[in-house]
Amino acid sequence: MKRLLYSIFALLCNLSCRLFPIRQDTALFISMHNEGFRDSLGVMYERMLLQDGFGVSMLTREDLSPRHPLRVLRFFFSGAKKLATAKYIFLNDNFMPLGQIRLRPEAVVTQLWHAEGAFKKFGLSIEQPPAVRAREKKGNERLTWVVCSSKSVAPIYAEAFGVDPSKVLALGAPRADRLLQPGAQEGTRQAIEERYPAMKGKKLVLWAPTFRDDPLDDAALLGQIDMDAFRAALGDDYLLLLRLHPQIHPAKRQLPGALDVTDEPDTAALVLACDVLVTDYSSICMTAALLQKKTVFFAFDLERYRAKRDFYFSYEDYVPGPVTRTFDETLRAIAAPFDAQRCERFVRFNFDYRDCGNAARVVEAVVRQKPQ
Repeated sequence: MKRLLYSIFALLCNLSCRLFPIRQDTALFISMHNEGFRDSLGVMYERMLLQDGFGVSMLTREDLSPRHPLRVLRFFFSGAKKLATAKYIFLNDNFMPLGQIRLRPEAVVTQLWHAEGAFKKFGLSIEQPPAVRAREKKGNERLTWVVCSSKSVAPIYAEAFGVDPSKVLALGAPRADRLLQPGAQEGTRQAIEERYPAMKGKKLVLWAPTFRDDPLDDAALLGQIDMDAFRAALGDDYLLLLRLHPQIHPAKRQLPGALDVTDEPDTAALVLACDVLVTDYSSICMTAALLQKKTVFFAFDLERYRAKRDFYFSYEDYVPGPVTRTFDETLRAIAAPFDAQRCERFVRFNFDYRDCGNAARVVEAVVRQKPQ
């Protein structure tokens, strides 16, 4: 069904390319990812709204929700026309119809991606079904630019998207501009405490595991946490926040004694507000490291995960915090001092800029066509 819908959208877009001229002063932002516009795509959208004379619009996964049939129709007809006529197109994930669309040569397509740096393998770096790989490669052929957060990871992005290294722009991650704004942490903590009063006066430990590609493995995640041991080791001053990945659907999402914030849409806000992050193989660690937050890597199934997905670097040596295999080890790591030097090495490798000027650099290079 998805392939049929992709083909219909591409057909309408190709027809629009024939019927309507490209508009030099338009930018279209496409997000089919669950992060929506809370990543670099959203920051760039806000930045482009400030450009005088520009028409800015978006296409989102919500446009395809069966709950909103009129929005679905607009997506296929109005959305196809927007894509066909936009001079600048920004993405934060793969958009599969792109491979079937014959965009005009003057269209500028920029992949911002929804994560920063390099951690677990992604894109064309991982094994994929042949049909999926072929569609992804075809779509990536339409890319004019791929933006990444540092020169160190630029070769990895060239590999992951199958593009010439000259197309990869190490301009910094626009989302970092929002995260590093003065007062962002204090303001976010205050705002999120208003939504979750149980957080007030507590040291917050955010547990945010990623999905495992196996429903049985995902269902077993909650069993790794012992709330009695958590309270005994850390006391009442600490509160555990549970944030499951959107692709994890346990039969019962219950962890008595923890605060379930899985439905909080903005993951970055939770990292801004927390004191300690506990994760495993999620790129959420990039956000925490950039904010100089202690991160503990609870990797109880590392060998199993590595056999299926793997990483660009040696996991144990690369991550910006201690690696633990049991929950007791994790509790001790939470209470241990923060290794700021280890975290800083990780950040220097993955982020060239921490000056809140990343979005401006992307505008200069992509829109004003003044490469850095």
